[in-house]
Amino acid sequence: MIDDGRLRYTKCTLRFLFLYSYIIMKSPVVVIGIGELGAVFARGMLRTGHPVFPVTRAMDMAAEARNIPEPDIALVAVAEKDLHAVLTELPDTWRSRAGLIQNELLPRDWTQHGLQDPTVISVWFEKKKGQDSKVLLPSPVFGPHADLLHDALGSIDIPVKCLSNNDELLYELVRKNVYILTTNIAGLVTGGTVGELWSEHRELARTVVSEVTQIQEHLTEQSLDTEALIAGMVEAFDADRQHGCKGRTAPMRLQRALQHADAAGLAVPRLREIAQRI
Repeated sequence: MIDDGRLRYTKCTLRFLFLYSYIIMKSPVVVIGIGELGAVFARGMLRTGHPVFPVTRAMDMAAEARNIPEPDIALVAVAEKDLHAVLTELPDTWRSRAGLIQNELLPRDWTQHGLQDPTVISVWFEKKKGQDSKVLLPSPVFGPHADLLHDALGSIDIPVKCLSNNDELLYELVRKNVYILTTNIAGLVTGGTVGELWSEHRELARTVVSEVTQIQEHLTEQSLDTEALIAGMVEAFDADRQHGCKGRTAPMRLQRALQHADAAGLAVPRLREIAQRI
């Protein structure tokens, strides 16, 4: 049994260590969703001296927000299908500190939840279980905590490009959407790699890009430059020509694209033809 003197000494020592760590460490960050991608960001945050507080589906975000009311960033790292449910429940104290990293992301996805100025990063690296992160291009980021993500990912050798304005961010988000949707949807027909898609099935790829861009114009309420988006897509192709086209979520991406097309009254005949073939 520990005597009272030793117990008081132990408590004082622990209190000192807690206060010392609090002083020397940077402000905490919250990561909502600790899958493969969320874990990469968490590791970068830890490397740059930020204590990381993970939030899983089983945890009460409101309760966690009472314990950590002012994180440097509350990074939402859940899958696309879970994004809106999480943003609906995002605690008020975290809303002005939100960071978003999902694919198929556009401004309408956060403005409908009242988020006016989140930090948004378009991720151009992939992380699969048991493998190191594989970088295609520098990941563009914009928002009030862009430097935080830039430094965190940079500390683990993942390059990040800080953007200057919302117009640049919109282009980067749409470019990533065009890349993902084109490769996944066309890949349902061709299979193979992105290099093979562009060298052997270019007409199909360009037609899918055109129809995907029509959908993106509807979703953004903006006129978009299809040729600029194709050039941006091909830049990503050239970064890894052996990257596979058809991911496991490709059928769901096609289904979502057609739902958006139906809502907009868009014909998108090639997408509908592909849907009938699979």
